[in-house]
Amino acid sequence: MVRVRLAPSPTGTLHIGTARTAVFNWLFARNKNGRFLLRIEDTDKERSKPEFTQNILEGLQWLGIDWDGDPVIQSEQAENHRNAIQSLLDQGLAYRCYASEEELEVMRAQQKASNQAPRYDNRHRNLTPEQEAAFQAEGREAVIRFRIDEHRDIRWNDLVRGPMLWRGADLGGDMVVARRAPADRIGDPLYNLVVVVDDASMAISHVIRGEDHIANTAKQLLLYEALSLQIPAFAHAPLILNPEGRKLSKRDGVTSINDFREMGYTPEALANYMTLLGWSVPEGMNEIFTLDAAAKVFDFDRVNKAGAKFDWDKLNWLNAQVLHGWEPSRLLNALSPLWADQGWTIPDSNGWALSLVELLGPSLTLLNDGVDQARPFFMEPALEEDALKQLAQEGAKPCLQALLSTLDQAPWPGDSMDQAQEILKSAATTAGVKKGVLMKSLRAALLGRLQGPDLLTTWSLLAKIGQDLPRLRRCL
Repeated sequence: MVRVRLAPSPTGTLHIGTARTAVFNWLFARNKNGRFLLRIEDTDKERSKPEFTQNILEGLQWLGIDWDGDPVIQSEQAENHRNAIQSLLDQGLAYRCYASEEELEVMRAQQKASNQAPRYDNRHRNLTPEQEAAFQAEGREAVIRFRIDEHRDIRWNDLVRGPMLWRGADLGGDMVVARRAPADRIGDPLYNLVVVVDDASMAISHVIRGEDHIANTAKQLLLYEALSLQIPAFAHAPLILNPEGRKLSKRDGVTSINDFREMGYTPEALANYMTLLGWSVPEGMNEIFTLDAAAKVFDFDRVNKAGAKFDWDKLNWLNAQVLHGWEPSRLLNALSPLWADQGWTIPDSNGWALSLVELLGPSLTLLNDGVDQARPFFMEPALEEDALKQLAQEGAKPCLQALLSTLDQAPWPGDSMDQAQEILKSAATTAGVKKGVLMKSLRAALLGRLQGPDLLTTWSLLAKIGQDLPRLRRCL
């Protein structure tokens, strides 16, 4: 059975890169009727926080990504990690290195001065028992390093990139697998070791992650072999890049899934877009799809090798398409809490709020646009510059006065748009202006600006809550 995993570190909120990795893992697992597992890699004791774990779980759920079984907590597997390190020590495949940080800094400075790539020079690989005893007598603590054969070629067939080759000499020397600790202890195990042990214990069949892990894969393959563990298949997806072609980071602004949510993006659009970041849809398939639809056709043959540039315009277009497809009742349920946050109360008028979202829905790009666009329906708007200019035009106030006089005698005719047109035509004739002047002036008076949704529907909604006449009067 296909078994894949997402292994986020709870040292921050759910990042879009991690979320995209989750999407690819989920799609592959569901396509193969396999299992998608979750592992919380919380071994960074200082930076890992429960609130970040909660944010990750909630973010995945919001995106529509479910997982199988309970999440595995990495810190609870510490005994397995130390047992694996002890096994490497017992086999002579790992050793204790007593080099101090000061000595390592001198080594790196010398390498830099000689234009050499930074690497550990394996200086403590073959210490005698007497040398080890001398270092221990000095009170030195030791890291544990895994021996890397510099003459070794490491090969694997990547499901995205094809045949891969790394040389042992390019891995930076013998690899630290445990932090410093007294000689009678094994210090805290480190990433490359623990991820191998955990993936093996979870029977992970495919490791799907970003291409920034390729060097780690070369190291981890050596550990799988040394520990006699089953080696999974690997797939390295392209990174998400900013418009300049660099890896997307916090410097580029929004990168947290929580931020996208707060900006008004829908989970459907964001999940859809993340799937397109590095995966090409099959011929004949629409770019707008659900995760379930994508899972039916997902494979690694259509995952690109090149980095995927983040395109805000594309995401905004997708989000608009999603919102435009929502039923008014769903849109109202989504907008009502946002309106409540503004302190706005929905008028107790039959169908008023549904009519409002039907009016605003087609013009929404982000859900939060439904706050700005709804504002004039809950609060009397200030007159913006373009509205003031329109109201200063010749004939503007006379036609509004004529309209007001008509409405004082015969209020807004319910939802009859034909009668509303007749009222407007009569008022324009009475004032001796073209109907277009009246329409622009009415929009300026009702909305405080010249841009907005359908005027007659706007007028109808404001009339139902008694806000049309006061706004006309203030402009005279």
